[in-house]
Amino acid sequence: MSIKIAINGFGRIGRPTFRRILDNHPDLEVVAINDLTDNKTLVHLLKYDSIYGRYDKEITCAMLAEAEPEKLPWKKLEVDIVLECTGRFTDLQGAKKHIKAGAKKVIISAPGKDQEIP
Repeated sequence: MSIKIAINGFGRIGRPTFRRILDNHPDLEVVAINDLTDNKTLVHLLKYDSIYGRYDKEITCAMLAEAEPEKLPWKKLEVDIVLECTGRFTDLQGAKKHIKAGAKKVIISAPGKDQEIP
């Protein structure tokens, strides 16, 4: 049984994290990516990365464009872990928005702003 991952923010942190998961972690399944940028641009940025090079693998997952994490369909998608890669939701209240949406856990890619964030 794979661990279901969602990535919130598909920028400089989210994209290489996605590639790393696909290439090195068969036990993890990325079920959704949430980013406000249009899908065509996101696909281009993934395929032609100036640091990590071309990425030619064919992949499929749900693409979402929701600014408010509590409105994301994490429960419906049965997301186990959200990788919070936007840099916007780096405190406990921000992480709890993903939990409210149905995620079981949240990993924040930036330093936490609260002492409650381990």
